[in-house]
Amino acid sequence: MAKADAAGLIAGFLLDAVLGDPGRFHPVAGFGTAAGALEKKVYAPDRRSGAVFTAVAVGGPALLGLAGAAATRGRPAARAVLVAAATWTVLGGRTLRHESRVMARHLDADDLPSARGRLNHLCGRDPSTLDEPELARATVESVAENTSDAVVAPLVWGGLLGLPGLLAYRAANTLDAMVGHRSARYAQFGTASARLDDLLNLVPSRLTGLLTIAVSPLAGGTPAETLRVWRRDRNDHPSPNAGQCESAMAGALKVRLGGRNVYFGRSEVRPFLGDGPKPSPVHLRRAARISGAVGATAALIAAGVALVRGGDAARFSGRAGRRGGRARRLGSAPDLGAAQQSGFLTPRAGSARRVDLALRSALDLRPRSGRRSDSAGRGAR
Repeated sequence: MAKADAAGLIAGFLLDAVLGDPGRFHPVAGFGTAAGALEKKVYAPDRRSGAVFTAVAVGGPALLGLAGAAATRGRPAARAVLVAAATWTVLGGRTLRHESRVMARHLDADDLPSARGRLNHLCGRDPSTLDEPELARATVESVAENTSDAVVAPLVWGGLLGLPGLLAYRAANTLDAMVGHRSARYAQFGTASARLDDLLNLVPSRLTGLLTIAVSPLAGGTPAETLRVWRRDRNDHPSPNAGQCESAMAGALKVRLGGRNVYFGRSEVRPFLGDGPKPSPVHLRRAARISGAVGATAALIAAGVALVRGGDAARFSGRAGRRGGRARRLGSAPDLGAAQQSGFLTPRAGSARRVDLALRSALDLRPRSGRRSDSAGRGAR
């Protein structure tokens, strides 16, 4: 089924690139409604309740993905369609690029009221006092981080784990946006969701940074300069992941990101990332271009990972089958009874079992712990 998973990932990415988010009845919105109802039932201002909430809300979609994978086992066309639909549902690349270009048009027209009203489509900052450079900076930072959160990360987990990876990642990321920010209500309850999201994005955020370096010439940058800025500034950000993406974007665009961020009721001062001026509308269009190129490359990588994953599983299965076949051939020999009594067959059977256990262990990629940053509807933890 590896080819079906790979084809589904590519098809889903293309659907998102062409159609964007579903206009009505978006499954992620439906999940958010269900998660909100669950929160009302289990909420308490402590970490244990938050951990239960996170486990149930992420475990449900993961089990749904496992059920879908089981139902389409041996039916590659159905699997490809299901993976394509799930991938389209969980990605947000086209919408992200669209919002960046819309913001650029508002700023080009000096329409600050419209630009301020649009910012909350991208992040949770208070736009009421932001001027053009600060609105542009907030947009570039959000595009950089969400290229990982909404594009690269779901593709990576889809490549690694298929349907369960796609759905579980999107559930975890949605919970982070809902409860993973600092506030009186979620200071303890949201910790598990925030840390799980950070853990799941550790690898995708770094891959996003590296891919941004590779495609930086599309924005007028150079890989060497972008790499220099990324290596210097990526760990200065309070988030373990956002700095990986934002520093690479700053280097590719030759701008300076960071500074004072004002959220509703609080403010934070972030370290500066990159060298050069603050972003302007032209940089928003270039950031969208980079985001699109990074997403397309990530889709190809994810498809490749799915093929490798399927090939490895087939090789393990083939080895186990060949060993079982040799054992059966040996068992047909005239001296089978003597061989069994002497224990001659025991090592052979034990090896086949160890191969099976090794395969199960190799495919167990469950994460264990993590931390978080600034994205739509949430602040730094």
